[in-house]
Amino acid sequence: MSQFLRRMRKDPYLLTGTILTGFICLLVLWGLICSPYDPTEMDATARLAGASSAHLLGTDHLGRDVLSRILYATRVTLWIALGTVGVGAGCGTILGALTGYYGGLLDETLMRIIDVLFAFPSILLALVFVSLFGTGTSQVVLALGIAFIPSFARVVRGEFLRCLVQPYVEVARLQGVKHMRIIFVHILPNILPMLFSSILIGFNNAVLAEAGLSFLGIGSQPPYSSLGRMLSESQAYLFNRPGMVLAVGFVIVVMNLGFAFLGEGIKRWAK
Repeated sequence: MSQFLRRMRKDPYLLTGTILTGFICLLVLWGLICSPYDPTEMDATARLAGASSAHLLGTDHLGRDVLSRILYATRVTLWIALGTVGVGAGCGTILGALTGYYGGLLDETLMRIIDVLFAFPSILLALVFVSLFGTGTSQVVLALGIAFIPSFARVVRGEFLRCLVQPYVEVARLQGVKHMRIIFVHILPNILPMLFSSILIGFNNAVLAEAGLSFLGIGSQPPYSSLGRMLSESQAYLFNRPGMVLAVGFVIVVMNLGFAFLGEGIKRWAK
């Protein structure tokens, strides 16, 4: 921890990323501990109300408190992004490790499949998977997670190929160390900094992808919503209640910038 703090003071990317990400974490904690209102509570007498002491960011078209909904939606978006990265990084790491370490026919077969998937944008693949699995939060996590597998597999495979020619791997092989131990004990810990940086970048992309899917109406479903769903609902009131759109957009931008800077800072640290 002390090493991270020293590095953070020297690296503006790491410092900025930590501050912005910390702000998002505070929003999530605020929503969990003392949200001003129930995010689904409607008040027909306060539709599209402006900012006031009762509603700091005003209300939406159904009279729901915008701040409370943003606090809840931030948590939903983060959980979807975490689930997406968990599926994508978990499966992608295993595939990348196996193909990079063993090579041969396994490598050729899996990498050709990954190349085909990698030729399509992740959001397009996610749309295909959502059409198969259906709409909803869990379905979006699964769809985006599968769509993110190729990118993580490529990164891990490349790092394994780099590590295979390192002396410590050659020594382990000469000593008769088992393949699984070489993979998980000798190589994997040495690629963790680069993998962690890729996870943060993937997290950033997952937030944008989830926002895009929810904006199209196939992500998180009412009455609960993610940031993308809120953005979609508020676009119709852009001119008479622009603060609602700007508030949601601000959180999305801060979230993405935070993880982008944090990922770049860790990547520079790993070098």
